[in-house]
Amino acid sequence: MKRLQRLTLRVLRALDAAFHRLYGWRWNPLHQSGTLAFALLLVLIVTGLYLLVVYRVGSPWESVSRLQADLWLGRWIRGVHRYASDLLVVAVAAHAIRLFAQQRSSGPRALAWVSGIFLMALLLVSGWTGFVMVWDTFGSQLAVAGARVFDTLPVLSEPVARIFAGDRPVPPAFFFINLFLHVALPLGAAAGIWLHVSRIARPTLLPPRPLLTAMVVILVVTAVVLPAPLPPKADSLAVPASVPVNLFYAWWLPLAERVPPWAVWAGALGLVTLALAVPRLTRPPLGARPPSVVDPRLCTGCNQCPQDCPWEAITMRKRDDDRPTLVAHVNPDLCVSCGICAGSCAPMGVGPPGRTGRDQVQAIRALARAMRGKPAAIVAVTCENAAPGQLDALAREGVVLHRVSCTGNLHSSVVEMALAAGAPGVIVYSCPPRDCRGREGPKWLEQRLFHDREAELQERVDRRRVATATMAVGEFDATLASLRALQAQVSALEVPGQDDDQPDTVCRSAATAAGEGAA
Repeated sequence: MKRLQRLTLRVLRALDAAFHRLYGWRWNPLHQSGTLAFALLLVLIVTGLYLLVVYRVGSPWESVSRLQADLWLGRWIRGVHRYASDLLVVAVAAHAIRLFAQQRSSGPRALAWVSGIFLMALLLVSGWTGFVMVWDTFGSQLAVAGARVFDTLPVLSEPVARIFAGDRPVPPAFFFINLFLHVALPLGAAAGIWLHVSRIARPTLLPPRPLLTAMVVILVVTAVVLPAPLPPKADSLAVPASVPVNLFYAWWLPLAERVPPWAVWAGALGLVTLALAVPRLTRPPLGARPPSVVDPRLCTGCNQCPQDCPWEAITMRKRDDDRPTLVAHVNPDLCVSCGICAGSCAPMGVGPPGRTGRDQVQAIRALARAMRGKPAAIVAVTCENAAPGQLDALAREGVVLHRVSCTGNLHSSVVEMALAAGAPGVIVYSCPPRDCRGREGPKWLEQRLFHDREAELQERVDRRRVATATMAVGEFDATLASLRALQAQVSALEVPGQDDDQPDTVCRSAATAAGEGAA
């Protein structure tokens, strides 16, 4: 499974690079697959309300045919509804593949993965009922194949397949049941969506407005130029020469018609079981990503780390000692070990083991010692998930690379100490904001370095020597352009000298502040 994840990640990076060249990282739809899926669901609900008013269970194909003949409203609204449903399957699949490839399906994220599997099942069932409601040749074929598989279950006393024998018309009650399921399942999915994002702080449900507008315009234009097809009316006593198949929802249909029903059930249950087992099969080794911990001696009760945590894994509790402030508490069952809390703690009292502010200070000290006696070079701080090609491009420019688990994990003291060690400048490269594994790493980094959010970069630091940029796979020119812009900016400034005392001063100031709070 790990090998499959690595292979999927390589393919995903190649696709991202292609989309970045086409649209740029801000508008890459692959980064927005989850929000696009939610937006498409809203489009389906809105268009479906109009179609519901016109649809008749007593004459299903005829009512859809009247819609198709209405050039002003019915035809293009039906087309938007149809194409949005197809695109929704693509968006959901892209979202699941991305989470799988980026190892975001295990641990505290398992609830989102499992609920997403059930939401996908609701989507497919709702789509099947929609095609059956039309009662064209494809809808009837889908209904007959579904009845054949369903009749193997000991649920009903009479086989469902008898409805389609042709000796009598299909009863309107059958279409009413399909209509009810087609409407109820998407509305009921709202509860599933709430569960899907329940462990996320400040969830983003909609894509950026320009991307949302472009998606709606494309759907409408496509529906007008290429109206949704309407195959002939179903006839149980006639065998059509050809039947169109919707590969988004019925890719399994040709195979299901050639194998026994028990094989269909076995295959479906096997796929669902494998999908539900992904969180367990892909979980990291025990201790590889330990949750954050809090040192109560250093915690000042500032309440910053609970505000910054993207997973609501940190709360403030009463202390066990006689200090009047509250103390941060990390729920290990909710913590994904992103380390963003470490970047938000000025006294460096919280974070994953090995990645707290104090651990970062030790790492930058070692880097500072390695830089002594060498030509001054800009320090480029990058996320550990940066594409190797981007890192190689930076290394060829002669910068000093310093990697962190997430730029949201970066403590501002690291930037200060790198400059104090003689680096002419520091540039921090983040993942695209909508593709950050820690969700809000680039957002909080920008706030801490330039907008005085705790733990802010100190005023004594020359911010003309500090820059942030987005490192998007495939965008080598943009990555190098941001570096050269900083190089040009710092070359006009006075050359800084190494300050051997500054790193110790920074560390002592943090430790002193914590000690005064404990006193």
